Amino acid sequence: MKYAALALSALLGITSCGTPAPHAGEAPVLRPSDVADFRLLYGQNCSGCHGVDGQGGLSVPVGDPVYLAIADDSTIRRITAEGVPRTAMPAFAQASGGMLTNAQIDILVRGIRARWTKPDAFKKDRPPAYAASQAGDAARGHNVFSASCSSCHSSDGRSGRAIADGSYLRLVSDQHLRTVVITGMPHLGMPDWRHHGEPLSDADVTDVVAWLVSQRMTFLSQLNHPGGSE
Repeated sequence: MKYAALALSALLGITSCGTPAPHAGEAPVLRPSDVADFRLLYGQNCSGCHGVDGQGGLSVPVGDPVYLAIADDSTIRRITAEGVPRTAMPAFAQASGGMLTNAQIDILVRGIRARWTKPDAFKKDRPPAYAASQAGDAARGHNVFSASCSSCHSSDGRSGRAIADGSYLRLVSDQHLRTVVITGMPHLGMPDWRHHGEPLSDADVTDVVAWLVSQRMTFLSQLNHPGGSE
């Protein structure tokens, strides 16, 4: 009986202990959904693609003042929450299959805006709009591309920094192309819309994107019909 009582006491102790209490002086462990520090949230979820300081890594520099001048908070929140289908940008909101709460996404949006917006960054040069307001002209876009972009990307966009390469175009959205043409990717040496000889107009950006999209369509058509049309 003595040994049985000891065994029962030990078993009860094991099953009732739950999560060990932290030792004195140790901070309690936060659940992922309770993290509310911008630097930690950004570092764990955004910096791998957008850079540790928001100035760009593999994707759009979300901390660039140009980007923050054209993308409003609702746009940044929507992209963060829902992602961009068929691209490398995942959805982060729990409602969309991600790991972050709505409150955490709001912390990211506010933090990006507070840390990296520069309201006085532009004087007389106003950036083109974030989204296109009309359909572009692909033929004119090629002319604009040749005049303004070919020094880095070549006239057909497939040499040097091959932005018109079909494999690249399959990985990005039309909006990503427009955003990058406007913001540039300064960390990779690509200037923004102001530094192409003459600043690109809204129509110029729209038409360049239309031409790039047409190159994607040509590439996809060649993949689907490698022998050509009969």
